Amino acid sequence: MEVNFLDELLQEAEAKEEKLSLEYADLTLLEISQLEKQIQANFEQAARECEIIKNWALMRNSKLVSRLEFLSKKLEVFIKESGEKTINLPFGILKMHKKPDKVEIENLELFLKKAKPEMLTIVPESYKPDMNKIKAYIKSKPVPAGVKVIEGREEFSYKLREESEEENNNGRTKETGTGVEQNNKLRVVV
Repeated sequence: MEVNFLDELLQEAEAKEEKLSLEYADLTLLEISQLEKQIQANFEQAARECEIIKNWALMRNSKLVSRLEFLSKKLEVFIKESGEKTINLPFGILKMHKKPDKVEIENLELFLKKAKPEMLTIVPESYKPDMNKIKAYIKSKPVPAGVKVIEGREEFSYKLREESEEENNNGRTKETGTGVEQNNKLRVVV
């Protein structure tokens, strides 16, 4: 059987196409590899730049925080010298308040041996000190063995007012806690 000229050309063309397809696939894999390396490099560069910006912000803000702490201490000294518990000012409120006493069990075994029933929360098959009941007990009776009372100390705080205070439905100004998100107009700093 003779192979005619057209069949030979067709076979050559198919062989070249197959060779080109393999080469094309290999070049495509090479390009994908380079793109993945570029993506990784971009993320690494972004991470380095984020770290630089973060360090810059920390450096700038450390000076501001030092100044803020200094001014806060000055306000604390001011309210202590005035003898007042609350001072209402146009830009905020200064307050001195005593934190509640804390109770700490230093020796659980000793405490449980001498604990009165009113100082415990009894769970079947176990005993657990009830700190609130112990605090209530201590107010009128001596400190039980194995218990340490950490006296609450006075603490200073202030609230800042924003320039355009909104009022809620009751006509009172809105307040916020010490959290990060402060959507309302008063900010509390402790």
